[in-house]
Amino acid sequence: MSDIQVLANEPDYIIAIKSADISFHSESGIGFVVQLEQQLGIKLYAVHRLDKVTSGLLILAKSSVAANKLSELFASRQVDKAYFALVTDKPKKKQGWIKGDMSKARRGAYKLLKSSENPAITRFYSMSLGSGLRACILKPFTGKTHQLRVALKSLSAPILGDELYGALESDRVYLHAYALRFIWQGESKTYYAMPQPMGLFSKLINHEEFAKWRNPWQLEW
Repeated sequence: MSDIQVLANEPDYIIAIKSADISFHSESGIGFVVQLEQQLGIKLYAVHRLDKVTSGLLILAKSSVAANKLSELFASRQVDKAYFALVTDKPKKKQGWIKGDMSKARRGAYKLLKSSENPAITRFYSMSLGSGLRACILKPFTGKTHQLRVALKSLSAPILGDELYGALESDRVYLHAYALRFIWQGESKTYYAMPQPMGLFSKLINHEEFAKWRNPWQLEW
């Protein structure tokens, strides 16, 4: 088992990068949080999570006090997050809002409803990477389970490799938490992490238009 990459070791929290093949919590084997605790020799507190199939940036607090403060930031939508995804089908629209309530479907999946009592809210942009492959950059404004996976499925463009939502089989589910931004103790904090290994994400990173997405906060959200 290879070491988890730690991007930043701050006084109050850790920024670490989860790979796409490890569960957040310990299930059938050792989970991401426990592995990182053992690797660093400290107690960590979860304040948000990623699906097992999703790679990318995660914040873990070093104390219950920091965990409460960070959890408050997430709950009040003061943490900006940006994700990359790859799809093989052309979405119903190239960019815009995806909003709706979510309910449980079959086999552990969820579905997007037309109602908006407590909606999942996502905004996205997309670009063509050539025949049969399209990239999306997504910003979730809420934190629902499977939110981004369901959002793109609702546009008839499930994330590549996400067979639970009817996508084509691939070497992984191509969803990656790329960027985080928030204010901590009066200071702006921003973190980025490219997908590793790149796999088909390399087609996005090497695309001539990728410069527009490298700093996602320059986009109009």
